[in-house]
Amino acid sequence: MMLKDKVAVIYGAGGAIGGAVARAFAREGAKLYLTGRHRAPIEVVAREIVSAGGSAEAAEVDALDEHAVDTHLQSVIDKAGRVDISFNAIGLPNPKIRVPLVELDVEQFSLPIATYTRSYFLTARLAARRMVANQSGVIMTVTATLSRTGTPLVGGGGPAMAAVEALTRDLSAELAPQGIRVVGLRPQGMPETGRIKESFGTYAKASGMTWEQFQELLASRTHTRRLSTLAEMANVAVFVASDQASGMTGTVVNLSMGSLDD
Repeated sequence: MMLKDKVAVIYGAGGAIGGAVARAFAREGAKLYLTGRHRAPIEVVAREIVSAGGSAEAAEVDALDEHAVDTHLQSVIDKAGRVDISFNAIGLPNPKIRVPLVELDVEQFSLPIATYTRSYFLTARLAARRMVANQSGVIMTVTATLSRTGTPLVGGGGPAMAAVEALTRDLSAELAPQGIRVVGLRPQGMPETGRIKESFGTYAKASGMTWEQFQELLASRTHTRRLSTLAEMANVAVFVASDQASGMTGTVVNLSMGSLDD
């Protein structure tokens, strides 16, 4: 098992990405502490993991609330003795998309930038403070291809993702000498996620495309002519979180299936 007895905290564990990573981590032996703004969906994931023989606890934690994150992390330390992995997969509900930038008000433009940077900074900083004592740990971020390619009608989404990737590199530059790795994942749109379906809903109204045509359009931009899956992303997350990836830090793994060149 690649993550046997590793203690992992996952933010946004009730979402598609967080849930997929939680299940993959559990399969590889990690002890999971799952969090989210709403308890019900994370309890579903936790119950599934426990039923399969894994270890998982669910807690309602707002990843934008410094006190809530700090209190929860301390409870993990009190129970497990340490935190080995911090994985943040929060999402922003009801993003303002499909509105041209020249028509978008500044509050809506700034919302994803403020939300993602605050959450990633808080969860990383508070986890790192606990990891320093053991001179080891892995902090993981999740972004999107918007960070690297100009995309119309996504509001502040692109700048937000670019900011998180810059934060990933900066955190690594400061924390790597203390044994803490910081690595990001940048997946391509995955059909199983709610976010891509939200994008389709608004795009379809303007284009008249079907769901199948929309997926084909996105897939046509990849080398494989298909979209990546949650399982593929989660398997990479397992490797990055494991000791097998000890040489990886200060970077973002490109999971765009070739649609973005490095």
